[in-house]
Amino acid sequence: MIAVDRGRYTCLVETEGRKKKRERRLVTAMKARELGRKGIVVGDRVALVGDVSGRSDTLARVVRVEPRTSMLRRSADDTEDTDGIERPIVANADQLVIVTALADPPPRPRMIDRILVAAFDAEVEPLLCLTKSDLAPPAELVSLYEPLGVPYVVVRKGGDLTEVREHLAGRVSVLVGHSGVGKSTLVNALVPDANRAVSHVNVVTGRGRHTSSSAVALELPEGGWIIDTPGVRSFGLAHVSVETVLAGFPDLIEGTVGCPKGCTHLDEGCALDAWVAAGHADPVRLASLRRLLSIREGAPEPE
Repeated sequence: MIAVDRGRYTCLVETEGRKKKRERRLVTAMKARELGRKGIVVGDRVALVGDVSGRSDTLARVVRVEPRTSMLRRSADDTEDTDGIERPIVANADQLVIVTALADPPPRPRMIDRILVAAFDAEVEPLLCLTKSDLAPPAELVSLYEPLGVPYVVVRKGGDLTEVREHLAGRVSVLVGHSGVGKSTLVNALVPDANRAVSHVNVVTGRGRHTSSSAVALELPEGGWIIDTPGVRSFGLAHVSVETVLAGFPDLIEGTVGCPKGCTHLDEGCALDAWVAAGHADPVRLASLRRLLSIREGAPEPE
C-alpha cells in the first residue's frame, strides 16, 4: 500500500510477466465490506481481488491485510479529557526518521521525545535528522540525545545527502516531523520526481503550515522506501505503557526489580535511584528515562 486517499487505496502490484520478468503496476482499490472497520494504512501488505490490471477505469478490492511487522501509532491526545484514541500512521516500517530543524523553526525537544517514545512502542529504530544546519550548529541538540544512543545525521539545503542515503538504503523508513522543518524539501532531494509541496515558516508564529495531507510511500533510486507523512503539531502517547518506554533502557531494567508495585519511576521510592547511586548505571541515562516518562505522563506540547 503506497497511498491512501478518501477511501481509495493505491497499491503497487508486482507480478511475473513474459519471460518470467517481474512487472510492476499501480492498482487503485477499495476496501472490501468484509474487512469491516479494520484500518488500512500506507505500508500495509494486502491481498487484492477483482480487476488488478491497473487501468484508470478499474477498481480492485482489498480483501485481506497481511500480518504487520510494526505499526507506528499516535494517540489523538493524552490529556485527561480525551479518549486517547490510537491513530495508526504507517505499517511495516523498520526505521523512524525524526526530522527537526536546528532553526526556523527552532527545535522542539519535547516533540522529539514524544516521537522517540512512539518509536520504542513501534519497535522501529530511530534516526534523528537535523536540517538547516546552515542556520544553527547541531552540538547542543545532539548532546541531548547522545545518552539515548540515538544516531543522527546533519543536513542543509542543497548539501550532500550521502550519509542520509546510507541510512535509508534498503530499508523502509517513515519520516515524521512538525511543519516547516524541511521534510518535504528533503524528500524532494532524495526522490527528485516526488514533487512534494514545500511549506514556509510564518515569521510571526514561527510555525510551518501543513503541506502534505496524507502519507505516501516513495521508492528510493538506490533501493529502499521512504514514507512521507503530514506535518504533526502534537503526538499523543496515551497508548504507550511505562514498560514500553523502559524497554528502550535495557541497562536500567534490572534496577527496577526493587521498585514498589505500580512504580512510575518518577516518584520518591523508585529503586532506580539506589541502583544508579550504587554505580550500576549512568545517572544521565536515568535522567533521560525520566524525561521520556514525564513527556508520556504530561499534556501535549503547546503549539
